[in-house]
Amino acid sequence: MKIASLSCAFPPYAGGIGNSAKMISEFLKENHQVEDFYPENMKPLLRRGHAAFSPRLFLTLRNFDYIYLHYPFFGTAEVVWLFLLFFKKPKLIIHYHMDVKNLGLIEKLLSWPSRLIQNSLFNRAQTIICASLDYIKNSRIKDYYLKHPEKFQEMPFAVDLKKFVPKEANRPGGNVVVAKAKEIINFINEQFIKRDKVEFIFVGGLDKAHYFKGIKEMLSAFVSVEGDWKLTIVGDGDRRGEYESFCDSLGLSKRVSFAGKIDDDELVRAYQNSDCLILPSINSNEAFGIVIIEALACGLAIIASDLPGVRRVFDNYKEGLLVEAANIEDLSRKINYLMNNKDLRRTMSESARKLAETKYGTDKLKNRLQNIFI
Repeated sequence: MKIASLSCAFPPYAGGIGNSAKMISEFLKENHQVEDFYPENMKPLLRRGHAAFSPRLFLTLRNFDYIYLHYPFFGTAEVVWLFLLFFKKPKLIIHYHMDVKNLGLIEKLLSWPSRLIQNSLFNRAQTIICASLDYIKNSRIKDYYLKHPEKFQEMPFAVDLKKFVPKEANRPGGNVVVAKAKEIINFINEQFIKRDKVEFIFVGGLDKAHYFKGIKEMLSAFVSVEGDWKLTIVGDGDRRGEYESFCDSLGLSKRVSFAGKIDDDELVRAYQNSDCLILPSINSNEAFGIVIIEALACGLAIIASDLPGVRRVFDNYKEGLLVEAANIEDLSRKINYLMNNKDLRRTMSESARKLAETKYGTDKLKNRLQNIFI
């Protein structure tokens, strides 16, 4: 099959839609011919942020058997809709990632055509994929879902379980000698260097597009956290300076480090050197949280906002804790709770890896994808 994959973002830009689009594309390329289209390589006539209008795409799509549209993609979704008014082929697969909220005036105007034709576009889709039906049932398209539940297929994201792994000493089947050496190092670190310090990590974009990540709320929550802790913020973007200044104003600069953008190997090490991932997103622009399953695979406890979709990635009080979105006091309480429960962090760590292995391995996602393209 020849598949056109259309996405509003694609690596090296950091973000859930782009990273998942790349992963899905790589899986599909094992059995199909896939061409990726995104704003940087489409040569659009008009572009603003992640929206792109490229009329030449109209002719290009005739060369494919399937269109895999990562939605939302303002400007491009309209071209796909118009194309399908004239041609019955290729077939359309829509991957609904998230609602889009809090747009500026210009962005709202640009998104209006896409919203206008949305249901018509969905009607033409063979399948609508989502990471979580819980999210869809609480999203802006919930009414469409209630009328056409047969169109929807839940397909959770996946993580490379061979790449994202706990520390060697905690991983069954690892090299015994290396594991023992690392166990000794970790013991020395815990007893004489780190002692009772708890390492927290946040991973996400620090740009305007990711305003919903709740970084200021997270930093404010740490003001009331007791004990010995450290927070590492991984990610970069045009708001990084603003967040660093805010951190300084709270007097947290000695405990919070901004690591910037790091490569995958460094990211794995950052997870492995941490005890807990925090995903403090403030609204439903956060629909799943790929970083959660990466952290689970590395054996981290999780603290994440109680949002549709996100709340179904792990079990509350088993692999982590859910907090009320944008509630600084609740977030602070949950952080303190984990700080004071070392045994709980250990059991959550063990459960986290087991959950990743059971539910989020890449083989499961590959099999679900291949069953769609028959």
